[in-house]
Amino acid sequence: MNLEEYFVRTGYKGSLEKQDLETLTDIFQHHIRAVPFENLSIHCGEKITLELEHVYNKIVRRKRGGWCMENNQLLGWVLRRLGYDTSFLGAYVFNPHQNAYATIMTHLLVKVVIGGKAYIVDGGFGVSYQMWQPMELVSGKDQPQAPGIFRFTEKNAVWYLEKVRRKQYIPNQNFSNSDLLEKKECRKVYMFSLEPRTVEDFSSQCTYLQTSPDSLFTKKSICTLQTTDGFRALIGWTLTETTYNYKENMDLVEFVTLEDEEVEKTLKEKFNITLDRKLVPINIKGFYTI
Repeated sequence: MNLEEYFVRTGYKGSLEKQDLETLTDIFQHHIRAVPFENLSIHCGEKITLELEHVYNKIVRRKRGGWCMENNQLLGWVLRRLGYDTSFLGAYVFNPHQNAYATIMTHLLVKVVIGGKAYIVDGGFGVSYQMWQPMELVSGKDQPQAPGIFRFTEKNAVWYLEKVRRKQYIPNQNFSNSDLLEKKECRKVYMFSLEPRTVEDFSSQCTYLQTSPDSLFTKKSICTLQTTDGFRALIGWTLTETTYNYKENMDLVEFVTLEDEEVEKTLKEKFNITLDRKLVPINIKGFYTI
């Protein structure tokens, strides 16, 4: 494991001398545009483990992606090696279909402190809820980014993240009522406390998410990647490409349904992923929004 190999993977060629916000943002953006958020291992017969060396080999050497426990663990390792003051936090993801936060802590975050200010760095959420810049940990302040307006609020030592999106233009009206589309303009994303966590705190959740029939990740094969002007997502056989703010306060959302034989080619061309095993796509309706 070495930083040089990781930076070749993400394409980052900037300075590593300063542990400042500008450098952190640049490293972070290279990560989310090179490393997909994906759960494809579940749907091609591979087990997801949280051992750091395994995560490193998967993402850096095999050029795969991962979910939050993999992406953010690797990011945390990189930032610590560079001298940043980092720690892990645990979040409870909001389920819009149940209108409630999960009762299981399944989302791993990175907290980074620079010059006495705390920031949340989350490279493992994907789709339109993927932040593009570290977010200052301050309550009630709108933090506009390319994907939309993010905001933290704090109540009784619990922090909540929500996001306000733009209007959406969908050229293919066959998808105008798709369950993959977010219907609300303001969406709760997750809640968390500032209690430091370890990767080991997520071991049972890692098993649950890839085995339980109630898990979103067993119901859908997901691969998403941020681009310079939006993001793309392959969920089951549905490829979505979103362009942020392509018109004033309007995002362009384009849908295509793939045939079986197009899936692996699309993974290679759109996400730079080549799988070692055969993928079995799945998309049980009603469980995912972008």
